[in-house]
Amino acid sequence: MKIESQLEKISSFQHLELLANQVVEGFISGMHKSPFHGFSAEFAEHKVYNSGESTKHIDWKLFAKTDRLYTKRYEEETNLRCHLIVDNSSSMHYPKLNDGQPFYESKIGFAVLASAVLMNLLKKQRDAVGLSVYSDNYEYYAPEKGSERHHRMLLDKLEGLLQAAKEPRNTDITTYLHQIAEKMHRRSMIVIFTDMFQSGNEEAMFNALQHLKHDKHKVVLFHVVDNKTELSFNYDNTPRKFIDLETGEDVNIFADNVREQYEKQVESYFSKLAATCIQNKIKYVPVSVGDSFEKILTTYLVEKQSFG
Repeated sequence: MKIESQLEKISSFQHLELLANQVVEGFISGMHKSPFHGFSAEFAEHKVYNSGESTKHIDWKLFAKTDRLYTKRYEEETNLRCHLIVDNSSSMHYPKLNDGQPFYESKIGFAVLASAVLMNLLKKQRDAVGLSVYSDNYEYYAPEKGSERHHRMLLDKLEGLLQAAKEPRNTDITTYLHQIAEKMHRRSMIVIFTDMFQSGNEEAMFNALQHLKHDKHKVVLFHVVDNKTELSFNYDNTPRKFIDLETGEDVNIFADNVREQYEKQVESYFSKLAATCIQNKIKYVPVSVGDSFEKILTTYLVEKQSFG
């Protein structure tokens, strides 16, 4: 079943955990046609048996069903440490939502639900998850853990990001990425959700991203934008006032007068960002508000497979 149809059915649910679980379950149910055939909620509590390991914990009932050897995974076992980073800057609270519009149709809402979805999958796989949130300050940090209480605490924090109105403030992503990097002492997968809009030195920002890779961390950057208005500048030529969500500055323009130049500059910046990430072996994934969450989950699973 397509995740989009799952979201339509549960769009009235305001509870983030329920929504994230439905997205993951819908994804797993369709995986029999995917490269990840064999993963399910049942397999989340098992790992493949490797020759030479003790046979004490082989699940023979599962062997009878699958003709493959799996051993049971226990509560204290953790295969992966994953740290989620959410950009909660003013520009992420865009586009402004109408009454009744799902929260995940804004950039911050998309990032929050995507984070909750990954947390749900990590929980199913007995993996540890941590969370950092930054805006014009380093708002929140929680190290990687796997307990139910810890997951509840992180979900509560994510839900709070949806309720907080943002005043126009400049964001210094560089400073906070360096601070987060200094806190990461054990090898982890670091997943970032950001629109990469900030004032300041681009080279310094790229250096901060590179800093996250110290100690052999794997870094995945989900570049969250609204393609219709931020990438394509899809406005008619009615005179409009555009407000910088980071600085509060405004300008009155006709879209036709600036569209070509704007789109060229945005394309150039995005291309440079993608190239820099490739150069630094950072997984760069552009995503737009409204995209399927399958892209988030598939990217995570592919990157996890290569995270040895």
